[in-house]
Amino acid sequence: MTAMRRGLEFLFTRVLRSRLGVALVIAVLIFGVLGAARLVSGPTGPADGLSSRPDRPITTVDPTAGDDGAISTEAPPSPVTRPGDRTPEQTADRFTSAWLGRPGITTDQWQAGLRPLSTPALTEKLAGVDPAGVPAVVVAGPPAVQSRSETFVEVLLPLDTGRLRLELVAADDGWLVDVVDWERQ
Repeated sequence: MTAMRRGLEFLFTRVLRSRLGVALVIAVLIFGVLGAARLVSGPTGPADGLSSRPDRPITTVDPTAGDDGAISTEAPPSPVTRPGDRTPEQTADRFTSAWLGRPGITTDQWQAGLRPLSTPALTEKLAGVDPAGVPAVVVAGPPAVQSRSETFVEVLLPLDTGRLRLELVAADDGWLVDVVDWERQ
């Protein structure tokens, strides 16, 4: 018993009070925590490392639910136009003519020409725009019309210096331009 007592006394009075003893205790604690973590985490394969890649594909749709693709083989529906109303092509043509303007046109005249062919949201966005800043002068070819739904159409018009893209929506008073986008060539 005396040997055991002397060993503990030596450990607590000399070894644990030295730097080497403290470093040894810290190392034992670190290895103990790491070992416990490995035991809790479960078995790992040799290919596992720091990667968090899944081991099988991630599916977000039930594979038995049918076709979930975005590509449709059906033709988009034709735009709906009431008898006597402008077609989307006619609205795009008139809007483009008003948007291009003419030499010497005032801002008020330009806005007045666009207002009946535009949605209120577009009219508000175009408020304060100077018609002299329109980057084209003439239409350079026929429009390309893409029907997205019965009430939404996209029209691409080649102009002398680029391409004008218009998005038209069906409203109570006929087709109106909702978005104007310009692409320089």
